Amino acid sequence: MDLTVPGPDLCEALVNMSSVSGTEEPLADQLEAALAQYPHLKVFRHGNTVVARTDLGRAERVVLAGHIDTVPLNDNLPARRADGLIHGLGACDMKGGLAVGLRLAATLAEPNRDVTYVFYDCEEVEAERNGLFKLTHSNPELLDGVFAVVMEPSNGVVEAGCQGTMRIEVTTHGERAHSARSWMGRNAIHAAGGILDRLSAYQPRRVPIDGLEYREGLNAVGISGGVAGNVVPDLCTVTINYRFAPSRSEAEAEAHLREVFEGYDVVVTDSAPGGLPGLERPAAAAFLQVVGGEPKPKFGWTDVARFTLLGVPAVNYGPGDPLYAHKQDEFVPEAEIEQCEQRLRSWLTTPV
Repeated sequence: MDLTVPGPDLCEALVNMSSVSGTEEPLADQLEAALAQYPHLKVFRHGNTVVARTDLGRAERVVLAGHIDTVPLNDNLPARRADGLIHGLGACDMKGGLAVGLRLAATLAEPNRDVTYVFYDCEEVEAERNGLFKLTHSNPELLDGVFAVVMEPSNGVVEAGCQGTMRIEVTTHGERAHSARSWMGRNAIHAAGGILDRLSAYQPRRVPIDGLEYREGLNAVGISGGVAGNVVPDLCTVTINYRFAPSRSEAEAEAHLREVFEGYDVVVTDSAPGGLPGLERPAAAAFLQVVGGEPKPKFGWTDVARFTLLGVPAVNYGPGDPLYAHKQDEFVPEAEIEQCEQRLRSWLTTPV
């Protein structure tokens, strides 16, 4: 793999290398081999996460991170280029940002700060499978730095912090009976109407932090129940996703959900903390000065939160419109790939 081709060309090549979560090994192999060719980089491999670092003795170290996996295929491969856009699976989320990070790693032999580039797997699935999460436990020293940039799609503007996310299952119980004699049982699916009523009436918070407003959300994302077409069901489970402002901890989020659904069985199935903006930090301020623009809050969860837990301030910054992430027709503008690379390159070459 040639990491020195123009950013849009590299993005197209990356899109055409399918790497749905759990199948990233072939792409990780190619990235490891390509990065190992550059003498200014020290390359490490942990599972299907590839880390490349400069070691120039600079006064500061920063981290650039991006995930290499995508959501499942949706009849959107191979890549297609038209009117200055690259279409295809993962083009927006986030092989455009991945191309930027790889080109910087390959071509910046003398950055003004030491740089750690992290290309990790399984971001689009459960938190415990996330390659960056695993790295925080196995080799947290590899993530040390004064500041981190997670190259999630952000329309080429800085999105600060991120909201936390929690999934729960809320279950109702009934009693099975033949549907011809339904009075002999209790229908658990009917009982789930109370859960849906609480969701419909719920008023999510708007939370100001560091001059940014985070908007929370509580939504049913799945429902299951029933055993046969002639049986009154004795079990129904509603899966609910809660997106919460980074000022609320995971423990506080769970306590809030148990209060909202008091009287029902509630089980937490997945959880990840939010990340505070940290825009007052000197390293973050220096980045904003070079990149420019007005920072915005990040409503989706990103791995900014993992850096926050390590004490490293972080922002989201990358090419592509996050509203197109995971869509069948997702795309990334070629000009944004080039612009993001130019701005990051300026930040990493301007005298400190």
